[in-house]
Amino acid sequence: MSSNMRPLREIRYVLTGLGNIGRTLLELLSAREEPYAERYGVALRCVGVADSSGAAYDAAGLDPALVAAIKRERRGVSALPQHDPDLSAAALVAEADADLLFEATPTSLADGQPGLDIVRAALRSGKDAVLASKGPLVLAYAELAALSDSGGNLTRPRMRFSGAVGGALPTINFGRRDLAGAVIERAELVVNGTTQVILGEMAAGRSFEQAMAIAQAQGIVEPDPTLDVDGWDAACKLVIFANAVLGQPATLADLRVVGIRDVSAEQLQAAQHAGGRVSLVALATRQAQGRYELSVGPVALGPEHPLARLSSQEMGLVITSDLGGRSTLASLEDGPVGTCQAMIRDLLELYGPRRG
Repeated sequence: MSSNMRPLREIRYVLTGLGNIGRTLLELLSAREEPYAERYGVALRCVGVADSSGAAYDAAGLDPALVAAIKRERRGVSALPQHDPDLSAAALVAEADADLLFEATPTSLADGQPGLDIVRAALRSGKDAVLASKGPLVLAYAELAALSDSGGNLTRPRMRFSGAVGGALPTINFGRRDLAGAVIERAELVVNGTTQVILGEMAAGRSFEQAMAIAQAQGIVEPDPTLDVDGWDAACKLVIFANAVLGQPATLADLRVVGIRDVSAEQLQAAQHAGGRVSLVALATRQAQGRYELSVGPVALGPEHPLARLSSQEMGLVITSDLGGRSTLASLEDGPVGTCQAMIRDLLELYGPRRG
């Protein structure tokens, strides 16, 4: 240990969900243990993991690089010697000697499971939670906020979810922290990478099927691709944004949602020839009574619009507020790494040196 290294604080964590995001997160945390210890004073120890094949726990610590390697070989947690066939993911989270849950299971819009019960188990057992999965937040935001500091009680476990809305794009953080004290008048969010790629590739002359294959090769498509192309992934993110940033209780039933299936090559090429592009935009517009109208749909963005300058692999937002004027952010990401970076920034917000 160098003489200028910060005093280390051990953070014991459980990770549920080992798809592209979960596996990549383990690889990143394993590779960056030393710099994170030196710069932020945190020593990370993975004590539990769970995927669709089962759960494994070791109080002394699991090898995150080994777990990631097993997943790259298309095997599951059941291949680990610590696998417990009688242990569910929710029970693992509730019973583990751990500080933090990383939640990255696939989204279910029907019931929010298995992520919803997993997050409930973490918060009810006093553990902080960092979510990449959207389902629990979309279907039970008010309940989870009440169980955590998101409901205003700072003595409760902390819940962060910046990776659930736009990957590395700091959508939630910017709206809650950087525009604090301002009234948001209009928010335009391009936060679905799959449709950005598909629409961009189709504008270049490829078929829908060819464009989808390119997006899938990048590892950004939801396990159920209809969530992307029919607009529901973007709608989920807008629901979370409305609840967490706008302070407006919202569900999917409150949104008008249109996907990209009916966007024609002619529309895409016309927008491109005019110097703009077509993007799937999640839109919140403040009405006279103070509530927001919420919608998701494809929009032909003119060349003067900041979001028209996004490339096919970029996501971005434009937020107009009374005090901040027009603010624009964009993020160019490589597959699941951006979402993992958001989960890591949530981790370091909770446990880094600014938190003592």
